[in-house]
Amino acid sequence: MNTYQFHDEYTLAETADKLGKVALKLGLISSFVVRYFPDNRQYYIPNEQESEPLTPEQAYMRFRKLIENSGK
Repeated sequence: MNTYQFHDEYTLAETADKLGKVALKLGLISSFVVRYFPDNRQYYIPNEQESEPLTPEQAYMRFRKLIENSGK
């Protein structure tokens, strides 16, 4: 897996978005939702009704772990 570089909360959130799209494309998750707020983002996996919101840090770690464990 590539090394992802981020330097602040914005680039971390952008990286989490990209990893979420990869996980979605690989079929590791059925969906994810990102809610944008002026000062942060919230991620919901697999859907908003059954999950607690994740911070960009939590979403990054969850997506990264899913992709690494898939072996793809």
